Amino acid sequence: MTKSLRMRRRTTWLGSCLLLGGIALQAHAAGSAPMPSLIPQPARYQASGGGDFVLEAGARAGGNDDAARRAAGQFVELLARNGGPTLAVADDAGQAQVRFRLDPSATNTAEGYALRVSRSGIEISAGDDVGLFYGAVTAAQLLTGDVPGRVAAATIEDTPRFRWRGLMLDSARHFQSMDEIRKLLDAMAQHKLNTFHWHLTDDQGWRMQIKRYPKLTEVGSCRVPLGDAGRDPATGEPRRYCGYYTQEQIREIVAYAAQRHIQVIPEIDVPGHATAAIAAYPALGTTGKPLVIDNQWGVFPNLFNTDEATLRFLENVLLEVIDMFPARYVHIGGDEAVKDQWIASPRVQAHMRAIGAKNEMEMQSHLIKRLEKFLEQHDRRLIGWDEILEGGLPPEATVMSWRGTEGGLKAASEGHDVVMTPVTHMYMDYLQTSSPNEPPGRPTTIELRKAYEFEPVPAGLAADKRQHILGLQANMFTEHTRSDRILEHNLFPRLAAVAETGWSPADKRDFAGFLQRLPRQLQRYRAMGIDYAQTPFQVDMHDSGDRAAGTARVTLDNPLGYAVHYTLDGSEVGPTSPRYTQPLQVGLPAEIRAAAFFQDRPLAAASRFAVTADSLLTRDDTRLDLCPGDGKLLLRLEDDGPADGERATFNVNIFSPCWLWRDADLAGVSAVKVRAGRIPYNFQLAHDEPSRRFAPARTAHGELEILADCKGTPLVSLPLPAVPGADGFVELQAPLRTSSPRADLCIRFTGDTRPELWTLDWIKLETTR
Repeated sequence: MTKSLRMRRRTTWLGSCLLLGGIALQAHAAGSAPMPSLIPQPARYQASGGGDFVLEAGARAGGNDDAARRAAGQFVELLARNGGPTLAVADDAGQAQVRFRLDPSATNTAEGYALRVSRSGIEISAGDDVGLFYGAVTAAQLLTGDVPGRVAAATIEDTPRFRWRGLMLDSARHFQSMDEIRKLLDAMAQHKLNTFHWHLTDDQGWRMQIKRYPKLTEVGSCRVPLGDAGRDPATGEPRRYCGYYTQEQIREIVAYAAQRHIQVIPEIDVPGHATAAIAAYPALGTTGKPLVIDNQWGVFPNLFNTDEATLRFLENVLLEVIDMFPARYVHIGGDEAVKDQWIASPRVQAHMRAIGAKNEMEMQSHLIKRLEKFLEQHDRRLIGWDEILEGGLPPEATVMSWRGTEGGLKAASEGHDVVMTPVTHMYMDYLQTSSPNEPPGRPTTIELRKAYEFEPVPAGLAADKRQHILGLQANMFTEHTRSDRILEHNLFPRLAAVAETGWSPADKRDFAGFLQRLPRQLQRYRAMGIDYAQTPFQVDMHDSGDRAAGTARVTLDNPLGYAVHYTLDGSEVGPTSPRYTQPLQVGLPAEIRAAAFFQDRPLAAASRFAVTADSLLTRDDTRLDLCPGDGKLLLRLEDDGPADGERATFNVNIFSPCWLWRDADLAGVSAVKVRAGRIPYNFQLAHDEPSRRFAPARTAHGELEILADCKGTPLVSLPLPAVPGADGFVELQAPLRTSSPRADLCIRFTGDTRPELWTLDWIKLETTR
């Protein structure tokens, strides 16, 4: 369906010119030097009290050998990208104010560096190119810090806590341009992240050119989305969603990353997440049935078969992958491989008997060991999701622990190297706040604090096994991430929290201090053109009212706890406006304007809320809860139209389409009006399918029902139409009579309406006037 975007009761985001301009995070008192706004925080910072270095017009950067001059050039680029001035590179370090030096005697050579600020300039030394580069990153942040162009005298001795500091990007579900990939690599480098895990194959698309098997991209890189998005609005013809990277483009990205000291790890999923490959070459599948590239999300049953010919196919693919990606690791997936097709396949079962595999997990282990041996023969190392532990694992394999930290604990205890990336803390497609302004995603929130406070080394891991924890990684799966704007919203600023966990000593990490340094980082994001999330910096409102008395109780909050100021008289909110400290009692109607501030500067645009007698009688889906009971899988889903541009979003429990309005004020209510629409139900649930609950339908197309406290005879039961209106919506109205002055209202749709799903847009209670 296609709908106009719902107008929320808040303003649009302010332009960058109004946000944090000229922010000074700390007073620069004489004789004192607070910790500068660096992210990640360095291992050791010591103020020296020797005055300040001031970057004057005509200042230059330089070094006396090739490595140092190369680092100077990178510093100049970093400084300009962070919003600082563009400097020249001096031929001689003696003519430079920012000086780089390769120091063969340095002991902190594992990406470490030393930096010294004096009145005469900034000196960076390191034992290798990587350390010089990270010193350049820190120098660029210092000069775009609390007082741009001015840095207090100090020394920094810095080296990372973990050697794997990563970001995984899913380019299979939604495809990113080369420019967006480069932009992300630039941002990773400025956060001292060093591993780009590139998820290039999945059920929904094969995104990497393999010259020996051209159909992988000719067939496997395109799909037709469900609903309006899959139809050309002008002709009605199917509209394909396509994209892949040529080998030349991949090499370009690998080289671009290498210049920023980032390794690129490719992922080729085996044996599951294989629909796109099987659609291109049906002989690779288990059932023998032809497939099409899927336009649904979720967990699919399609597995590669276990034939020798298929294993040779995978090895041939890996040969070309190895040729494109010089990094030591190759990721082979291994996750969410539902074994139903193998169980039902006489051919696979015969193969299992032939090799002595007692079950399907041992069969998967057999494939993993075969690929691990092949990669080892080509000087590569296998890494996979933690399911590869099941059925046995070669000792050389590395485990990426995503289903929590338990798999990582087990793997490290057994002597395997581990990267910690648990879904509970490191999945960037989970929403950051409960704000109605969040984009599509999984509404289980991973707020900034939760991401920051993740500890990669399990407390229960023996001391002699802790070296097996290589580090941590943020994962950005893109089922719900259709645009660069949503991608950058999801990643930033949470990626800054991940970076600090990966780099800074555990005893230096402090979330309150991180929040003090974060506003300056937002300034750098804007200079880089990064569309970071505004929702953590906005103000949210919750209200409850007494319509009879003409009053309402209003609660304001900022998700990160920054100071909130507000006005009630329609005037613009500023730092001298009243500070919010407790719920407000307001008369109706009321207009509340509120913003979060740091050092007297707004962190995001002011939010505006209108609280009226009518607004107390209306709720849209974002302000409703889940109905009680089993079967809960809440998603924040995007509409299926328009084909291009912004789309509306809906909070939907795809296991049970039911919404809860807690403690609804029913006094004087005589009728109810509901606006509902239909979107594609594009989810495969595999073994979770039995959790899907359908209230039984009594008419041909199901009903809209409204129940008091989700039980008893419905207060409202209206038959649903066979199809909604031309815009994909229908408005339904009915009398609503109850003797209860207040009740929890459950609004649900009955019947199994797949392949489409009814969803609630809004509900309004009507009174007799």
